[in-house]
Amino acid sequence: MTNSPLHISKILKGEVKLPLSKSECNRLLMIRAITGTDYWIPDISDAEDTTVLGRIILELKEHENGNTYDVGSAGTSMRFLTAYLATVPGVYHLTGTDRMQERPIGILVKALNDIGADIEFSGNNGFPPLKIFGGILQGGEIEVNGSVSSQFISALLLIAPTLHNGLVINFIGKVVSRPYVNMTIRIMERFGVFPIWDGDRLSVSNQKYIIDQPEKQFFVEADWSAASYWYSMVALADEADIFLPGLKKDSLQADSVCALLFTFLGVTTTFEEHGVRLTKNGYRPKAFAFDFVDCPDIVQTVAVTAAALKVPILLSGLNTLRLKETDRIVSLNSELKKIGVQCEIGEGGILEIKSFDGEVDSEIAIDTFNDHRMAMAFATLALVYPGIVIENPGVVKKSYPCFWEEVNKFSLQ
Repeated sequence: MTNSPLHISKILKGEVKLPLSKSECNRLLMIRAITGTDYWIPDISDAEDTTVLGRIILELKEHENGNTYDVGSAGTSMRFLTAYLATVPGVYHLTGTDRMQERPIGILVKALNDIGADIEFSGNNGFPPLKIFGGILQGGEIEVNGSVSSQFISALLLIAPTLHNGLVINFIGKVVSRPYVNMTIRIMERFGVFPIWDGDRLSVSNQKYIIDQPEKQFFVEADWSAASYWYSMVALADEADIFLPGLKKDSLQADSVCALLFTFLGVTTTFEEHGVRLTKNGYRPKAFAFDFVDCPDIVQTVAVTAAALKVPILLSGLNTLRLKETDRIVSLNSELKKIGVQCEIGEGGILEIKSFDGEVDSEIAIDTFNDHRMAMAFATLALVYPGIVIENPGVVKKSYPCFWEEVNKFSLQ
């Protein structure tokens, strides 16, 4: 798709295709790699994050591409492969985009080295690219700051059963994005491995994944973070009745909080047998506040929706957003100014939106900063500002490759 002006109907009715959850798929791919099996995954996400991980695991299995592996901008792949390659005998070079080389990974590397790994930084200390000397790890007991990325913790958990002495993680401070850690645990349990939470302590004994039983078949749910963009469009539409297949009420995904959260932004969620139906309820609060520490991936969607509805909102728990594809707090502030919205960035991961009377650009062009979530969150503004342009629209392939195709179902052009 080119940088064309967007014109979306304010009457939205129909069914929308969502991508499968890349979070669930990535964990399944890692368990399959760790066990060295051909475990069948019925359907898998076509998001770039997942295809990159799947490609590299296949290259490793077939001994292709030498010993250098490039994850591009796939953060999950970088974290999960760092831990996995530390357990696979051989020497590996793991790298990524320029932005990936600015995203810290030192805490994960230290944790792995503390349990017997041998990982070096090939460039700047604490950042990719990495040189990994893989081998058998003893495991043991470590301390980890709970405020780090949940992907660090999940990466450690997934390899924990293979460690000679298992793994005990003692958390310092509150664990952020805990639902993502719980997702990892729930999936591990499906395959016979049972991590144990005990206060601020998480332990996994040496054991084996069991994946050769029919009841272990895992059917991946549709992606709730992708669903958030359709929640936003329903909130901004005049009339709406949108069906999103593949979503579950008992979801493992933290972003399923959309069903509750968007109730306060005018959207009603009705769970049906094969998915959810979104309709408008007409509610609009005078002000709103929410802590996104457990669901940071929907921050941009909620912020843009509230800004378009001119609802003052206080968003907290945003610390991890500074280390994503872009600094998402700064980028939100920058692009919301183009629609006359003023934000205040506070210390401790807080963003407040409370002023809506600024000057609106005559021709609005949104800089995505090479961030897929910026592109999709701001695309919803086409219902309020017809003709808005999303720059670098192809970036959505990272998580929702068919997004524009689905949006075009409701295009006025």
